Amino acid sequence: MAEYVCLFHKDTVIVKSPRKSPVFLRTIVLLFGIVCGIYICTVCLRQINTVSKIKTQNLQVIESPSPDSNILAQLEARIPTLHYPKPQTFSRGECIQNPVRFFAILSMQRSGSGWFETLLNSHINISSNGEIFCAMDRRKNISSIMQTLDRVYKLDWFNSASKNECSAAVGFKWMLNQGLIEYHKEIVEYFNYRGVSVVFLFRRNLLQRMVSLLANSHDRYAKLLNGTHKSHVHSQEEAAALSSYKPIINSTSLISDLREVEMDAVKALEYFNSTRHMVVYYEDLITNNTKLNDVQEFLGLPRKELTSRQVKIHKGLLSDFVKNWDDVIKTLNGTQYERFLQADY
Repeated sequence: MAEYVCLFHKDTVIVKSPRKSPVFLRTIVLLFGIVCGIYICTVCLRQINTVSKIKTQNLQVIESPSPDSNILAQLEARIPTLHYPKPQTFSRGECIQNPVRFFAILSMQRSGSGWFETLLNSHINISSNGEIFCAMDRRKNISSIMQTLDRVYKLDWFNSASKNECSAAVGFKWMLNQGLIEYHKEIVEYFNYRGVSVVFLFRRNLLQRMVSLLANSHDRYAKLLNGTHKSHVHSQEEAAALSSYKPIINSTSLISDLREVEMDAVKALEYFNSTRHMVVYYEDLITNNTKLNDVQEFLGLPRKELTSRQVKIHKGLLSDFVKNWDDVIKTLNGTQYERFLQADY
């Protein structure tokens, strides 16, 4: 700040300090106060943020005991979707408030699906409506497929297995070669949208399946049971009559045929991987009774003892049911399918 200079005499100079303004001092004090206030607020905010972060971290530890971020999705996948259908052809009456689960059995011919379905239908709450897409007109295009699916899941499909009003689980069985693979994209989208649970039923021993398939194809024309073709039987006498036929297996194409069936199953699992599903093997159902409990739990139903009147057609050594067994041995020995030779029915 400039200083005031006074001249009294020629040789005398007196310098006086300027008088400071009160306004100036007040401004300095005010600015100092503002700076201190900002500093204090900043420190407080930092402390609050630190405490909040600690609390948030603690909450995260409590709410997420597992490092798996997909726990919720996994839990949802274990619970079947509940539906309350309103059929057009009848009234559900007092059961209208009872939820219904939708399911589909995806399988191949001669893989035990008929027997498996009779087991499910012995449950008081399950209606499995058979192989509904065996009829060509129901799968001639995607529109006819969707219309058929809607009829089943609206409870407007009627057959001997239908429990209708008080069904707690409704479904059917669908073979892979009945439009399922051809229209898999649309069907997967439908299943996911409608909450349809998928049960894959396969056979581990594809050679056994081939024998059963060839024998069943023969009986379509031979009609060994009093001129009647039967794919499933209910007595040991009928089973013995059908198993008396020994098919000849084409050993030349055997390995490629087995590989093709194997790849069909792999392809189906890949296409329907995004659905809620489980995989069941025929051999496990035969040897492990708890597998049926797993299926009932998967469908969200109370466990019941499931029974079937069907009788197994082929029993015993696989070699007893193939006419050219020696050729089959030579073909499969040393291959990945050699294990099929050792299995019994």
